[in-house]
Amino acid sequence: MTTPVAPLVRPGRVRGTGHEVLIPAPADVVYGLIADATRWPSLLGPSVHVEPLDFDGRTERLRMWALVGGRVHAWYSRRVLSPAAGRVDFRQESPTPSAGVVSGTWTVEPGPSAHTRLTLALDVAADGGGAGTETERGAVDDFARAMLEDVRRAAADRSATGGASLSLSFEDSLRVNGPAELVLDFLYRVGDWPGVVPHVGAVRVVEDAPGVQRVSVDGSAPGGPTHTGEWVRMCFPHAGRIVFKQTVPSPLLRSCRGEWSVVPDERGATVVARHGVVLDERGVERVLGGGAGLREVRAHVRAVLGDAGVATMNLAKRHAESAVRMLGARPLPSRGADRVR
Repeated sequence: MTTPVAPLVRPGRVRGTGHEVLIPAPADVVYGLIADATRWPSLLGPSVHVEPLDFDGRTERLRMWALVGGRVHAWYSRRVLSPAAGRVDFRQESPTPSAGVVSGTWTVEPGPSAHTRLTLALDVAADGGGAGTETERGAVDDFARAMLEDVRRAAADRSATGGASLSLSFEDSLRVNGPAELVLDFLYRVGDWPGVVPHVGAVRVVEDAPGVQRVSVDGSAPGGPTHTGEWVRMCFPHAGRIVFKQTVPSPLLRSCRGEWSVVPDERGATVVARHGVVLDERGVERVLGGGAGLREVRAHVRAVLGDAGVATMNLAKRHAESAVRMLGARPLPSRGADRVR
């Protein structure tokens, strides 16, 4: 449970808040989770995607996307890593319409009874006129509390199990004798998948910004029950990529994220589906029955996600190759153009 630090208002319309949590894990484990922001989408619920841009060994620049107040927000962040001091200082480069500029410090220090104390101090400044409402700023505080709780759980799990046994990553690929643009077009148009992709039922798509999709999918594995999945998808058409994260994971998973990538060549394209998951042992008995171990869980998750990904890639392949045959290899315009860059 996180402990709030009393809010204060500093000169220049800056509102500061802080929260802290005690974690039953060594300080180096906790600091490692804070320092490696590229792993946050796998470990921290609000984090959707992180793109590293520059790093000189101490200072880094990141492009970050996260769910804040039920919407996907994006920003550029500069961070200074100080491992000897157990600190990571950060600051957004520009204000967001809802909350202004957010800056702050992660601090890792020894706590009582072999615990580590993790503190997140935030300053929310109304730079550029983006004052935001108390409700919107409250969403930033909720985001901070959720991040701290997820760090606590991830660090405690990693300390207890070594972490590797609960993580699984894999990929599948497929050759396509058709334009990469048509493959990406099919993957982008997730709203058109019902009735086409066998494991997909109803689909609801909301774009918080061009190419930033929040997707709700009613679907099922072959022979399995229907369930509703919630996803965020970041579409990068000029790079041939769609990055995705399941924001309401299934009972067997604590997190599920991945990427579609389409690599063109002179004869067509190769499409790759990548998945990275963190398993949740608490759902094993309910889903697979008593007696199932991590080996069975890993095999089950690999088969279910892999089969669904391969089925979708085969349909994208058919879409691209059949369009070429019908239109004499003249590419169709892609609705994925001018999306997230």
